[in-house]
Amino acid sequence: MNQTQHRMRTYGKTAVIFLSFFLSISGIHAQTTHVQLNQIALMKQFIGTWKCELGMDTTLISDNTSFGTGMLSNSQIVTKGENIDSVKQIYGYDKKTDKFIIAELIKSSPIIEICNAWFTSKNTGEIIVTNPDNAPYMFKFEFKTTDMIVQTAIVDGKVVKEITLTRIKSDKN
Repeated sequence: MNQTQHRMRTYGKTAVIFLSFFLSISGIHAQTTHVQLNQIALMKQFIGTWKCELGMDTTLISDNTSFGTGMLSNSQIVTKGENIDSVKQIYGYDKKTDKFIIAELIKSSPIIEICNAWFTSKNTGEIIVTNPDNAPYMFKFEFKTTDMIVQTAIVDGKVVKEITLTRIKSDKN
């Protein structure tokens, strides 16, 4: 093989390697590209009043109202007709992370819960506890219908509780 043929073969190999690398990078980029979800519009699916059976004679009733690009949630835990606890949540949209930051106060608890929430698809999402004292758990939620949400609590990768919330009133009613 003469020197010209050797150079051509080397250039050919280099071109094939470069082309393969370029195509693989393009393929990886195309596979990781995802449709940008409108987190604010999707969060509005929660607007309305929701009810959930927590246990024997105990229900959670949450009233969610829109507030700017976020949401306010006022909840009552009721046992046998008696209000036993209250929960207040403020959802604020963080444009930089494209997620909601939630601050939660429970009347019977001194802890302020801080979480991040976001939709992973048009009907599913996650809520991650971000404050270090309470961080070993997360929640996944799914809108089964416009009036029913299934929420799953997960601790150390294991499902520990699943609840179903049913809309009892919406702003459209």
